[in-house]
Amino acid sequence: MPELAPKAEKVFRGIPASAGVCRGTIFVLGRSHATIPRHEITLEQVPGEITRLERALIQTRHDILEVQHKVSTTMGAQEGGIFDAHLLVLEDRTLLDEVLRNIADSKINAEYAFHVVAEKYASALAAIEDDYLRERATDMRDVTSRILNNLLGRREELDLRKLKEPCIVIAHDLNPSVTAQIDKKTVLGFAIDAGGRTSHTAIMARSMRIPAVVGLKNVSNELETGQYALLDGFNGLIIINPTDQTLFEYGQIMRKQVTLEEKLRDVRAKPAITLDGHRVTLSANVEKAADAEEVRANGGEGVGLFRTEFLFINRDILPTEAEQFQAYNEVAERLKPDPVIIRTLDLGGDKFMAHLGQPPEMNPFLGWRAIRYCLQEPAMFRAQLRAILRASIHGNIKMMYPMISGLEELEQANALVETYKAELRAEQIPFNENLEIGVMIEIPSAALVAESLARRVKFFSIGTNDLIQYTLAVDRMNERVAHLYEPTHPAILRLIHATVTAAHNNGIWVGVCGEMASDPEMVPLLLGLGVDELSVASSLVPSIKFLIRRLKLAEARELAEHALKSESSVQIAERCQVLAREIAPSLFENNA
Repeated sequence: MPELAPKAEKVFRGIPASAGVCRGTIFVLGRSHATIPRHEITLEQVPGEITRLERALIQTRHDILEVQHKVSTTMGAQEGGIFDAHLLVLEDRTLLDEVLRNIADSKINAEYAFHVVAEKYASALAAIEDDYLRERATDMRDVTSRILNNLLGRREELDLRKLKEPCIVIAHDLNPSVTAQIDKKTVLGFAIDAGGRTSHTAIMARSMRIPAVVGLKNVSNELETGQYALLDGFNGLIIINPTDQTLFEYGQIMRKQVTLEEKLRDVRAKPAITLDGHRVTLSANVEKAADAEEVRANGGEGVGLFRTEFLFINRDILPTEAEQFQAYNEVAERLKPDPVIIRTLDLGGDKFMAHLGQPPEMNPFLGWRAIRYCLQEPAMFRAQLRAILRASIHGNIKMMYPMISGLEELEQANALVETYKAELRAEQIPFNENLEIGVMIEIPSAALVAESLARRVKFFSIGTNDLIQYTLAVDRMNERVAHLYEPTHPAILRLIHATVTAAHNNGIWVGVCGEMASDPEMVPLLLGLGVDELSVASSLVPSIKFLIRRLKLAEARELAEHALKSESSVQIAERCQVLAREIAPSLFENNA
């Protein structure tokens, strides 16, 4: 009997969403085709249908808050914040009022009325040319599905918790609430038709460190459960029936990844020192006190950015002074004597508190946010500043203000600190009289007056994400202009250089806590520009330390000198890439 010919290898190309390689059988999640029943009601039944809708909205809010809490606890506040957009749908009066009118005027049942209106809004979002806004249609359909399930009394159809064996999940789309169910023991990775790198599903996959590919267009209709596949999250591929040669090549990649992980484990406990003896402070960004253990485990030298927003968002009332003190005190105790830099509240922009009820702003990133918000809300700011001062008794806490645009804001904030110091003295509550205060440099105006600011603070921390956004007028989440978001733009480098020069002229140090600090290709450039400290996600500390320990400061300075003279951001980026890959090639081997 002749042998069956091996099935041909087939490659599907999408968008790499989360790095990693996995292989195994695939499980195709079916797309929901459940129809929404429509039936007419009498005038007397209208109030009852409205009550049903209100109960479903309340239950849905409870469900989302439960998922949000789980995600915030396991992944962090930033990932939990994804569900803020879902909660806003439940409070959208324009949408809800139209649903109520539809029930009353058309005399139809609540689930059908809600389905019709919500789908109209979601379809409108999906039709927008802007990729980022188009992806938000997924969020609206996620919430709609939850509300309809509660109205109809049915369970969520896509329940990943029911998976028994390890597999690669294939789907048209995975809503964030479904992605939150993923158990890494049974889901090796996933590939979906929809989405892009800015989709909430992609963001969550990166946080979970699970290989993922998005934007595959129609793969869920072309594949079948049980097929054998290899998923490459580095290069955005899913390979069906991989040949022995393909498996061998990816086996090499996976072995190199294991070897790299061993190397990274080896450097965790070692200092971040260049080959020519220059010491760099390598800290971690955290969002809650519990993250302190991860900082220690990954070899971070304290916290370069404690994002206090985690204490404020996703709740109905402001945190008390005592509650904040407990959180700041806990992280200071856990990491003592390493420093913990607490950033005062940075609400606004893409972060908000739902219970404030503030009207939407046309340009939220240019509006009422961060230090501007704090200075206009003195009661809230007082509770936070007093809590930080009280926790400073440990001696390792420092504090910094976000979004300082000039000297006046700094002086106003410092005056409040002195007022609350006097209060604590009068109440005989101990604190560190010499608490070090710094400012974030993330607005071009702050970089341009850095000399004045440097004379009045103890350190600078450069927030490169906002500095690039504000300098280049580019929303990096908008894929139509994302190509203009260039960390190596000559204007950005000159602002960073001017900030470092002003700081060093006045005897203070400079850190970077934005994404440039987390990019191995950018680290030599930042060190060459004179940056003293880098603060990155805890999980990235080992890889950045690995690179620093293979770099010579002389090489970094030569790179920076060339960059400051260059007129081309592309040429600067290429030089950065070449140097990083020469000194630490194993960090980049998996990219095609």
